[in-house]
Amino acid sequence: MSRSIRTICTTVAAVLLVTSCNSASTGGGSGDDRAGGAVRGVSDDSIRVGGIVSMTTASGYSKKDTDLGARARFERANADGGVHGRKIDYLGAEDDGQDPGKNLAAARRLVQQDKVFAIAPMSSVTFSGADFLQEQRVPTFGWGTIPPFCGPRHMYGFGGCMVPMPGGTITQSWPEGLRKVMGGSKGRTVAILANDNDAGTFAIRTYEQSFAAAGYEVTYAKATVPATSVPSDWSAYTKEILRSDDGKAPDAVVSVMQTPYNIGLFTAVKRTGYRGVLTDPTDYDPGLLTKSATKKALDGVHVLLTFQPFEQDSAAMRQFKRDIRKAAGKNVPLNMHMMTGYMSADLFLAIAEKTGENLTVASFQKAADGFSDTDTLVGDRQWPKGHKEAFGCGALVQLKGGKYEVSSPFTCYNPIPFR
Repeated sequence: MSRSIRTICTTVAAVLLVTSCNSASTGGGSGDDRAGGAVRGVSDDSIRVGGIVSMTTASGYSKKDTDLGARARFERANADGGVHGRKIDYLGAEDDGQDPGKNLAAARRLVQQDKVFAIAPMSSVTFSGADFLQEQRVPTFGWGTIPPFCGPRHMYGFGGCMVPMPGGTITQSWPEGLRKVMGGSKGRTVAILANDNDAGTFAIRTYEQSFAAAGYEVTYAKATVPATSVPSDWSAYTKEILRSDDGKAPDAVVSVMQTPYNIGLFTAVKRTGYRGVLTDPTDYDPGLLTKSATKKALDGVHVLLTFQPFEQDSAAMRQFKRDIRKAAGKNVPLNMHMMTGYMSADLFLAIAEKTGENLTVASFQKAADGFSDTDTLVGDRQWPKGHKEAFGCGALVQLKGGKYEVSSPFTCYNPIPFR
């Protein structure tokens, strides 16, 4: 493993996905994108691209629609003539099963056997193939909520690096969005709860700074919930949280945990008669609404997004919906996994278009180093900034009566320094 990625993984956690970083040593590689004078994965009329996605997992959680999102974007590009006359030969996504060994094996297979030019999308918290892809100089695109997308030259988070880095910044979309929901932050109090692991500890450190900088008083900020199993009894946590404001309940309860934990916490908090704001960064998925108990537990919760909500009308969102519908062959419920695949593909295509007809890894990276565009589904994109910082944009949606509504429109905010 490279020193930079190893250091990041031991000190930084994926804040939005709230999970730990996994990596594995890969051994050396030539890093040469040419074989016999040809550029790996590039011909006169095509560019070969593959993906790696956790389609199956032990818990039943699946990111399979990430593949559909990427395919939808690539199909539109091909319908429009491709990139400088080259069509995208998208091989689809390999399933890593959220297993480190399978992730590395998929990366090796795509590069060494299938000879892909790029990986788009890569959507797994188990990104053990990161070092191998970096060594082989494979442009790789995914959601920048895990450390391997922050720093390495050939890795690109489609919303930038969303893990606050030393010397970097913290995106203020969550506290600023809640400021709109709550009518301001002055005199407002928040309690923040996370899992008892490295990711949770880092999340607490990050969001305690973030909310305080936005003018809130943070009355409680702890990473104490066991990460290995969802508590059956939340009373110890709710008791502390709901007395944290000098014996009173805070104005907002902020959970930096995944859906099963949020369901338990928010159900317990509601049972006490709490009437304040509940919010988290994970529960935006129509699939959650198919179960009445889940829908009830999450009703009223404001969910942080780092892309335009599906409910927000814009030209880019209308195009996204048309592309997904066409690729699926029918209307399908939208989810954030589709957005992950779609925007990973979109960023690759945008940089490839800027590169020009002479497409090599070197020319691609040169174009990427000065790349910028505006008004995308994740805001204004810019590199090399995106290797170290997020693009600072976000929205909040609230689940009300079984459907999501925009509670704070997609907006870009000025970040604050990370300490």
